[in-house]
Amino acid sequence: MQSSSPSSSIFFPVKMMLLAFVLLACSTMLVSATNFTRDFDITWGDGRGKIRKNGTVLTLSLDRASGSGFQSNNEYLFGQFDMQLKLVRGNSAGTVTAYYLSSQGPTWDEIDFEFLGNLSGEPYTVHTNVFTEGKGNREQQFYLWFDPTKAFHTYSILWTPQQIVVQPQNEPGPCASQMKPQIRVGLIDLVLGLGSKLNLEARVESEAGLGLGLSFSVDGIPIRVFKNFESMGVPFPNKQPMRIYSSLWNADDWATQGGRIKTDWTKAPFTAAYRKFRARACVWYFGASSCTASKSPSSLSNEWMNHELDSTSHEKLRWVQKYYMIYNYCTDLNRFPQGLPPDCKLA
Repeated sequence: MQSSSPSSSIFFPVKMMLLAFVLLACSTMLVSATNFTRDFDITWGDGRGKIRKNGTVLTLSLDRASGSGFQSNNEYLFGQFDMQLKLVRGNSAGTVTAYYLSSQGPTWDEIDFEFLGNLSGEPYTVHTNVFTEGKGNREQQFYLWFDPTKAFHTYSILWTPQQIVVQPQNEPGPCASQMKPQIRVGLIDLVLGLGSKLNLEARVESEAGLGLGLSFSVDGIPIRVFKNFESMGVPFPNKQPMRIYSSLWNADDWATQGGRIKTDWTKAPFTAAYRKFRARACVWYFGASSCTASKSPSSLSNEWMNHELDSTSHEKLRWVQKYYMIYNYCTDLNRFPQGLPPDCKLA
């Protein structure tokens, strides 16, 4: 074995540190987690969660003994996250498939999609919620206008310090040929969304000193907006790094028709499938973000900040809320007899 010279001994760790820095910087520009083996960890379920097809597909299953779940290896502080899901088919009553971002601790933040199963032929319910500093109670629920069990659909979260909005982007992105999305640095928006066979582009809307907050979308159609009124005392999830989580579990005490319909265990195991995850995100690494804010608002990384939710998207939002919203905490006066939450009054 050759001995190294003193100079090479000194420079080797420096080179390794530089290499690690370059790799980390690149991870902010091109983050693609299509390999579930590499980028996710199945955290519970005793074998009920499985990674298949050379890491390109992950399945979770639920039976009477247990459900299952997984989480991302990385933590993130802002980004866009796309995941294709195919939900439990047939009689899925009593089951919940959750897909969300969450931090840890008693004052955690969370951005939440939960898909509530139903009897065969009855629609799934999309249950959305936003937790800040350990407090949620911001539920809105919707029916879907398609069957989410017949094909994969893309469910997306775009999370920035101010707002979440998702719009369909029919043109391929700059990294589409490499199947690797480009990280946009200096994000200032938070978007939750669902998409189907479309690339998604975040669009930011600003109003006289008020950030717009969160927006949930399905197939590029916005279904919910949660505005950022932090400057007016309403907490907003923009300080704690989060991991991506998903789980399939039994909740027949409340999930289907208020708990009246119980899980039919003769239909077990129940299975949900995941594929084609991708992230354009700021990785949280040893207490620091891999993204740095651009000094120029007009730079390539920040050009999307000038976009607004256009009139067509506003019309689609109103259409969904008129015909497909089935619960809104901001209209539930019986639940809040002392007055609606302040974010409802400000919205």
